Amino acid sequence: MPAETLDSLDQDSLKPLVLQLLSRIDTLVERNSELAEQIKTLLARIAELEARAGQPPKTPTNSSLPPSSGRKANVAAAAREKKGRKGRPGAARTLCKNPDATRDILVDRCACGAALSAADQPQVFAYDHIDLPPIKPVTTRINLHKGQCPCCKTRVAAKPPADMMPGSPFGPGIVALVTYLHACQMVSYARMTEVLDGLFGVKLSEGAIANMLARAEKPFAERAGEIAQIVRNSDVIASDETSARVAGKSHWQWTFVASTGVYHTIAPTRGKAVPTEFLGQAKPKVWLSDRLAAQGKHAAAHQYCLAHLIRDAQYAIDAGDTVFAPDFKSFLQDACAVGRRRPDLADATIKAYQRRLQRELDRLLELKPTAAAGRHLRDAMIVDARDKLLVFLKRRDIEPTNNASERALRPSVIFRKVTNGFRSAWGAKVYADICSIVATGRLAGRSALASIRAALKTPAAPAVDAAPA
Repeated sequence: MPAETLDSLDQDSLKPLVLQLLSRIDTLVERNSELAEQIKTLLARIAELEARAGQPPKTPTNSSLPPSSGRKANVAAAAREKKGRKGRPGAARTLCKNPDATRDILVDRCACGAALSAADQPQVFAYDHIDLPPIKPVTTRINLHKGQCPCCKTRVAAKPPADMMPGSPFGPGIVALVTYLHACQMVSYARMTEVLDGLFGVKLSEGAIANMLARAEKPFAERAGEIAQIVRNSDVIASDETSARVAGKSHWQWTFVASTGVYHTIAPTRGKAVPTEFLGQAKPKVWLSDRLAAQGKHAAAHQYCLAHLIRDAQYAIDAGDTVFAPDFKSFLQDACAVGRRRPDLADATIKAYQRRLQRELDRLLELKPTAAAGRHLRDAMIVDARDKLLVFLKRRDIEPTNNASERALRPSVIFRKVTNGFRSAWGAKVYADICSIVATGRLAGRSALASIRAALKTPAAPAVDAAPA
């Protein structure tokens, strides 16, 4: 507004204009405060990102990332000149103790024409020839006879044998083989039809394979339930989990490992509800796992996996900590070495190692690391892990690492990568039950196929084989 216009305005005309300007000033001040607060937040975020940009990358050697996520270095080119090595005695396959057949091959005549007898050839060079005969399925025709009692004229009919009931023509041997090939060897339904036809002469459709596994759900579930009860009642339980895909959604496969059983279950959550539901009213004495919060507070004592902590310490070292992480990693490696030697150590020696390691841990936790990663790791140990690192030295049935649980999940990780998961919830449940059966059988020295066969074992045929029609 020009100055001459302002001079011509009276007091009544200026008041609305001043009020309007004051209102606009208040609006601008409020907007300026909002922008200043937003700038403050963005500056903090920029500082956080800049600090994170200088941190080392997470790899399988310094974190819990799986080995498959890491990149392997290229193999060095082979040397042109091969270095000679010292000779050693040759090794050959051990001869079978009980061969199915033996053939004695004798020389009829010498090169000079003289006839030779068996007595002239006492020395023997033996070797085994191993082969498979053509494998054919065994088909049994069941004829159920029926008729009329000549005495009371009652119609009678034979009962079908309990091990060969009517319905599906495929016996437990074929069901066990199909289950083994699919669950343990990751053979798809389409490929399995070719495998069964080519190797065994058994013609199956993909629908028949799916129906087999559906019928086997009940006996597998019964055996898995028995395994769950065994694990649930154990004093020491180790647990771990890995991702799974069920009907296009993310799930989690949990494993609970004890000395006499391994139980698997697939659930839609990674939370503590899964181990809580599994345990019910049971409370083991010791729980072994990584530092996932969902796996804590389920037992009277808790042992953290030292292998995970070694990788966490390595990450802190990579991030620049030179005060706490290097000595803490050496402490963890020392503790694991004592754990490996434990079967050969006396109880008094183990207690001496425990006292020494506890003193070393107390000393380490008093250190003041300057790097952020080192401070974070040390503070985590002080807050939640001080009493969870050396529990394995108090009981011989506790391992310092959770490798048993990770080994139990490794086949399932491979299965997930090969098959991309499950199309239905019942398929995931059957697979988890099969994992429980196979892993528990291996603890007892049984093969996977033998464990599956045992779970599918049918009851013996009844003594009475005839009944009124």
